[in-house]
Amino acid sequence: MNILSNLLAQPAQPSVQKQRGRGIEIKSKREIEIMRQASRIVATVLKEISELVEPGMTTADLDAHAEKRIREMGATPSFKGYHGFPASICASINHEVVHGIPNPKKVIQSGDVLKVDTGAYFEGFHGDSCITIAVEEVTDDAAKLIRVAEEALFKGIEQVKEGNYLMDIAGAIQDHVEGNGFVVVEDFTGHGVGRNLHEEPSVFNYRTRQMRNVKLRSGMTLAIEPILNAGSKVTKILRDRWTAVTVDNALSAQFEHTILVTKTGYEILTDRNLV
Repeated sequence: MNILSNLLAQPAQPSVQKQRGRGIEIKSKREIEIMRQASRIVATVLKEISELVEPGMTTADLDAHAEKRIREMGATPSFKGYHGFPASICASINHEVVHGIPNPKKVIQSGDVLKVDTGAYFEGFHGDSCITIAVEEVTDDAAKLIRVAEEALFKGIEQVKEGNYLMDIAGAIQDHVEGNGFVVVEDFTGHGVGRNLHEEPSVFNYRTRQMRNVKLRSGMTLAIEPILNAGSKVTKILRDRWTAVTVDNALSAQFEHTILVTKTGYEILTDRNLV
């Protein structure tokens, strides 16, 4: 989830978390182990949703499954109640970019591009991840968008290791997205994650001088989450004050992982291949 504290107050501005004085948290070995468990819960839920989703289901059905499973595994949903968000997942379809509110009237259709984002709070720490699901047969253009979005996430992750910088991540993502004919959404960013769902630093998906270029240190935990559109990069917020959509109704895709920075590289804490 990539909502930050100023999203509702300034919907037309980039959702950028301000740097706070206490700085970026470096997690201890004990804290990292807890985050592994929180992230494993998230990975499990997203893997289950990717396997059970089918046309005719509603986004509310997916939300109910996610909340049930998160609680069964001893955690609580990170998103539910966060800044007033009413659900345990964000479910955003097609031109909906992020923060779609699950609804029993929103029926999933064959050919939909479905983004599902969720988080779990376990023993004082959060895990956070998002996937984009091609519901049955999607168009070739939609399939390419989804593929490039996931590739862009891993291009960014590949830049993660102690001594590298946030802009190394941002540049790798931006180059891959634009090189494939898509655009990076600039209104939302990744973020630090740990005791709080959103911590320092903001993790941009494009090169910018808007925030300081943080040097990565072992023990940092980051939510890297590229969002890309097939048309305009511009988004708008609907009247529900949550759902962001593309202004031109073009498709949007997103992937996200919670990542641990190590001395030699990275660990993907929300890796669905490990559950």
